[in-house]
Amino acid sequence: MDQKKPRIYQYLMNLYSLAGFLMALVATVIIVVFVALETFTGLENPYLGMFVYFAFPGLLILGLLLVPFGAWITRNKYRAHPEVELPPMPRIDFNDPHSLKLTIYFILCSVVFVLVVGVASLKGFEFTESPTFCGELCHTVMQPEHTAWKSSPHSRVKCVECHVGPGAEWYVKAKISGLRQVWAVLTHSWPTPIHTPIENLRPARGTCEHCHWPEKFYAGRQKIFYHYAPNEENTPREIDMLIKIGGTPKTPNAMGIHWHIGREVTFIADDKQRLSIPYVAVKGDDGKITEYMDPSKPLSKEEIAKAKKRVMDCTDCHNKPTHIYYSPGEEMDRHFVSGTIDRSLPYIKKVAVDLLEKPYKSAEEAKKALESGIREYYAKNYPDVTTKKAAALEQAITQIKAIYERNYFPKMKVSWSTYPNHLGHFYTPGCFRCHDGKHKSPEGKVISKDCKLCHDVLNQVQENIPVGKKVSEFVHPVDIGNELYTVNCSDCHAAGGHDVAGGGKQH
Repeated sequence: MDQKKPRIYQYLMNLYSLAGFLMALVATVIIVVFVALETFTGLENPYLGMFVYFAFPGLLILGLLLVPFGAWITRNKYRAHPEVELPPMPRIDFNDPHSLKLTIYFILCSVVFVLVVGVASLKGFEFTESPTFCGELCHTVMQPEHTAWKSSPHSRVKCVECHVGPGAEWYVKAKISGLRQVWAVLTHSWPTPIHTPIENLRPARGTCEHCHWPEKFYAGRQKIFYHYAPNEENTPREIDMLIKIGGTPKTPNAMGIHWHIGREVTFIADDKQRLSIPYVAVKGDDGKITEYMDPSKPLSKEEIAKAKKRVMDCTDCHNKPTHIYYSPGEEMDRHFVSGTIDRSLPYIKKVAVDLLEKPYKSAEEAKKALESGIREYYAKNYPDVTTKKAAALEQAITQIKAIYERNYFPKMKVSWSTYPNHLGHFYTPGCFRCHDGKHKSPEGKVISKDCKLCHDVLNQVQENIPVGKKVSEFVHPVDIGNELYTVNCSDCHAAGGHDVAGGGKQH
């Protein structure tokens, strides 16, 4: 050990400090390079982001901590020799040119490192708020939701804008809740499928209503629903409807679907997905509460008092505004309308729906089965199609495989029917959870099942309606008699049922 008083740089001549310098330098260069690359090229990768914004800044900080740690160990070694005469605390003499240069160098390096860590921290925060982080980092777990989001009307809205919203309180709640999800991913203990609805989700007024303004709802909107029959001609079916969205809430004209927004409606559900609602309570303008009960599932006063009551908001009907999965029939209808699948291919809808609804162990197996199944069907039944319409058939196969990739995820045990969509009443009870004509108050008032409360049929085009005839009442494609009014649509059209509209299995 040199018994002379050591110079400042000598404190840094040790394995710890040198390794720290090297780690900090390498991490800084990598962070700067990749941040610049992302800024100028738009390159975005979830796994690269984890390294650039978390791993490498952590390496940089660790390196910066090792530098003084090594210097402290070295100084203690010098202090072990009394003849060196080192004071307990180091002195920096700015009159010494060498010490002054090293101090200036240290300050400049510290500024650079602080800037790099600061930029990485800000970019890291942005990264954790991005759909890339939410949907792609945990690829297997979030693949169904991320895929559905990309094809949804809200695909330009970030996940956090709906799942967290503005404000520090819900941000902290979301991050604390996210720790459980991180642990589930790290330990591979996530449920399959992911459970919905999300517990303790922020009320819609704190998220949805930042864009959707309830006071500005329209009274009505005309909409044409396009369907196609699962027959040889893929016959078009159209329903022209006036959807009674509703007037401005909390006014005398607040009728129609969004009447619920202007009232305080509470309900009790006896299942997690809120498909069964035996109890509904409505608070009137005079403050009086009217209770409605399903007589087939009566609740006692004690059960009502103890039950968890939910105040109805937008998400009780619009529960899938973003993560939307479409049935095979809906998907085929959409492709016919857009022209991406040739409707002149005989029975293409029925063939596609039947094949898509079969169980497959993996996406790879499904795509092979879809392609071979379609080719075999036309080779056997319509050999001319395989030659005369070869290009259309190829495009149809490509699009049908894409339908599977958007709506079926075997690894997560998710299909289009896994998560019920309460908007409407075609595949799930939806509106009929309450509007079933059964919920009755003690005074005898009934929650009506009248279709005209929500929509009017303006016209309908269908193979069993004479050409040119205008109808104002819904006509079912198949005559089912009085069951049209006594049976819910979802009783037949739900997954696994017999769906003559081509949404589930076919007759």
